[in-house]
Amino acid sequence: MPDTIEKTSVPGSAAVNAPADQVDKPRSLWSDAWGDLRRRPVFILSALLILLLIAISIAPSLFTSVDPRAGDLRNHYLTTPNWGHVFQPDWFGYDGQGRSIYARTLYGARASITVGICVTAAVTIVGGITGMIAGYFGGWVDTLLSRITDIFFGIPLLLGSLVMLSAFTNRTVWTVVFALAVLGWTQMTRVMRGAVITAKAADYVTAARALGAGTFRIMLRHILPNAVAPVIVVATIALGGYIGAEATLSYLGIGLQDPTISWGIDISSAQRVIRTAPHALFFPAGMLSLTVLAFIMLGDAVRDALDPKLR
Repeated sequence: MPDTIEKTSVPGSAAVNAPADQVDKPRSLWSDAWGDLRRRPVFILSALLILLLIAISIAPSLFTSVDPRAGDLRNHYLTTPNWGHVFQPDWFGYDGQGRSIYARTLYGARASITVGICVTAAVTIVGGITGMIAGYFGGWVDTLLSRITDIFFGIPLLLGSLVMLSAFTNRTVWTVVFALAVLGWTQMTRVMRGAVITAKAADYVTAARALGAGTFRIMLRHILPNAVAPVIVVATIALGGYIGAEATLSYLGIGLQDPTISWGIDISSAQRVIRTAPHALFFPAGMLSLTVLAFIMLGDAVRDALDPKLR
């Protein structure tokens, strides 16, 4: 009879004896969401398009050397597009003041995207803080903040912005940001409040409170990371809406003003010659629609990735 005993393999023993660096680390919601987003063509396409738009808004001079405000009515009045001159001043033709539509389309991205990003950041911060305080403390604090939110929520965004902006004689990008942010934070407050109320009832919050964690620590370390996902989704989709709102205000003549370059201003100017020179309207309107669509597509992809029920 042999002195050695044959070793038998036990299921799972390889995982037990494996080095610590080879053991799978626990995955979070954010890592799962990022892994899901990287496999979505819609996310990749929209993200690349948004990065291109941001690059254009930051440095439009890299894409054209033409002054977007320089006009030549004698030689370039409503000249039609020259499709063979790619990236040239006459690629998209000229508008009613003899200005390059291609250059103005590129430079118009700066004002629109700046307004969209700044308004979204402002309403997310204000609405997030207000919603978190209302949802966490509840009681009379929740009642007071909810009633204030309802008052602002009852004011239509565009109508309220029109009234506010009409009080300013010099309307710049920051004036439009202020008007849209003052009336746009209510949706974020409601979304954050609902997410905080749900997260507050979780077991990990109860355990943290039992261990003596303070209110500020619980709100920042335990509730905020688990309640911010729906806010990010709403903010991403709303960003495109704020860009469209700025263009609408500028189109109506109550938003941005010359010499600021905006797609809304160019659309408003092109409506007078839409029958004879439709290209003057097509390119700024098309760029605006493409930008809004990119942010909506990005928001839809982020929503699907952050919501496990939609996977």
